[in-house]
Amino acid sequence: MNNSLGRHVLAEIYGCNFDILNNREEVEAIMVNAALEAGAEVREVVFHKFSPQGVSGVVVISESHLAIHTWPELGYAAVDVFTCGDRVNPWDACNYLTEQFMAGHMTATEMKRGIVEDSKEAVNL
Repeated sequence: MNNSLGRHVLAEIYGCNFDILNNREEVEAIMVNAALEAGAEVREVVFHKFSPQGVSGVVVISESHLAIHTWPELGYAAVDVFTCGDRVNPWDACNYLTEQFMAGHMTATEMKRGIVEDSKEAVNL
């Protein structure tokens, strides 16, 4: 992982199905399954449905988190997937979301988080 603590993918998902993006239960299930598809361990889940439309939520994973905000009227979802360690691939989650939202396309950028200059062992204080 090149001395970084994690990988953070910021995804723009376009051309999504309105009915999926506007359904809190469906967005929540898809996000949880995206975490599992990537090999993550799900810890907590919180989602909210807005009026008249839109869903926001977060899936807390042992390896960090997945977060989303949807604009169903635009067929758009803003997603971030942050994973620590090298066991979970954030791109697997992003690709799963793109497929499940029936999206036209996704653009995304990956950032390395916690670039460590000197390799040191972490200790519990």
